[in-house]
Amino acid sequence: MRSNLRLGGLAILLAASAAQAQTTAPAVRSEKNISLALANQIAAEAVAACAANGYNVAATVVDRAGTVRAVLRADNAGPHTLASSERKAWTSASAKNATQAMMEGSQKNPAGANLVYLPGVLLLGGGVPVKSGNEVIGAVGVGGAPGGHLDEQCANAALDKVKGLLG
Repeated sequence: MRSNLRLGGLAILLAASAAQAQTTAPAVRSEKNISLALANQIAAEAVAACAANGYNVAATVVDRAGTVRAVLRADNAGPHTLASSERKAWTSASAKNATQAMMEGSQKNPAGANLVYLPGVLLLGGGVPVKSGNEVIGAVGVGGAPGGHLDEQCANAALDKVKGLLG
């Protein structure tokens, strides 16, 4: 009988807390997100930056939820570059972090190495968040240069080209 009373009291307390949280939080949220035009421009700039260095790559841009918005694959880029660029972009958007930094962190922290077991995560350099102010509105992933650090350089070069549009 006592445990039923305690459980009933706990349920009332939880319901009151949930009701209070609902009244203080706005019912509708407003978020910034990446446009198709901007996603296309970032992908094109990333492919061009790598091409200038002789690298045939694919670039994928995702929105804040990790949904693909734009994909470009350079002539002569390997077919695997599509999947790697998409996974890098998704991983970066999901974690709101650069995949190169995530890879390095997982190598130093054995618990972080378990990230590779999450479906869709790719811990290779080349995924970089796209930010408007401090808010992550998407990510770009580049795959195909001879090293993740070079993929990341191309992604960052693309973001530098469009920084005035990120307001």
